[in-house]
Amino acid sequence: MSYQDIYLTKQDHIATITVDRPQVLNAIRFQTMMEIDHALDEIRMDDSIRVVTLTGAGERAFVSGGDISIMAEATGYVETLTEVPSGQQVCNRIENFPKPVIARVNGLALGGGTELALCCDIRIASEDAIFGLPEIRLGIIPGYGGTQRLPRLIGMGRAKELILTGSHIDAQEAYRIGLVNRVVPKNELDMAVLELSQKIASKSPVALHMAKESINGGMQTDLNTGLSFESKCFSLCFGSEDRVEGMKAFLEKRKPSFKGR
Repeated sequence: MSYQDIYLTKQDHIATITVDRPQVLNAIRFQTMMEIDHALDEIRMDDSIRVVTLTGAGERAFVSGGDISIMAEATGYVETLTEVPSGQQVCNRIENFPKPVIARVNGLALGGGTELALCCDIRIASEDAIFGLPEIRLGIIPGYGGTQRLPRLIGMGRAKELILTGSHIDAQEAYRIGLVNRVVPKNELDMAVLELSQKIASKSPVALHMAKESINGGMQTDLNTGLSFESKCFSLCFGSEDRVEGMKAFLEKRKPSFKGR
């Protein structure tokens, strides 16, 4: 597929999806989400890829939000109702993707930008990053999971304040409230993301998949159900070649060579 709104690169077990609309600060449209979805298909079928990075082109923005020039032309309820669930499904794919996804937040992450970051497993932000869900200022609400994922991550009170006021917060405040995992100087962002990606990529793909599935699945249930789900994921790891290799390497005091099987 020939992409117009994104580009996909792969290197050393790491795939990077870059939203490439710098002329509108990487604002997303329906086509952008569909291209991300297609890129995820391509990555999923590539066994050499173990970690995914999601970011935005240029120095100013990760994703500045939805493309308002397009949204302003929407005719109303029926048209929106057909497109929003498709975008939500892409966000769900990112959240539940079998390979870990890291958000490299290199600037503005507003509206859909914050929502895309929320879908990722880990968020690393440059010190000039700005977050927020300002949809309320436009007479709408977040539609790609912001009203659901943000309260689960930072708590209902803080999430309601951000959503109901449409306020922006800087990277340090995002870190303080638990919205991002780490804040680094702009010139250190690439290295921080690369080092974390490589660290994760060195682990068993089977175990990475099971760990992510166990966490995500368990968070949607009560503790006892979650523990039962964890035990199944744990047992599935024991049926893998990676588990045999990992334990053998430990006993032989060497680095394991995981194959993802």
